[in-house]
Amino acid sequence: MSNHVRDVIARCGQTLYALKVLRTHGMSDDSLREIYKAVALAKLMYASPAWWGFTAASDRQQIDAFVRRGVRFGLYDAGDPTPSQLAKDADDTLHQNIG
Repeated sequence: MSNHVRDVIARCGQTLYALKVLRTHGMSDDSLREIYKAVALAKLMYASPAWWGFTAASDRQQIDAFVRRGVRFGLYDAGDPTPSQLAKDADDTLHQNIG
């Protein structure tokens, strides 16, 4: 699982770089936040109900660190849901839709 998490975080890191470039070209902060959530977080948390339970604590720390980097860049609010909360919400939604 660690290799998968590392690969996804690397791809999401490329998205962060693209967002920095867009910021230098004058894109609004609100638009950058929406793109971060729609692209980077969606890519990071895609199908999380299927794999989240198999992650080690170190994998989750890497995911949390990536989201904290988004907070430092002003792309995600510190009060927004953590990756663990997002995974739990996605899992709850899956179980509600199945049941």
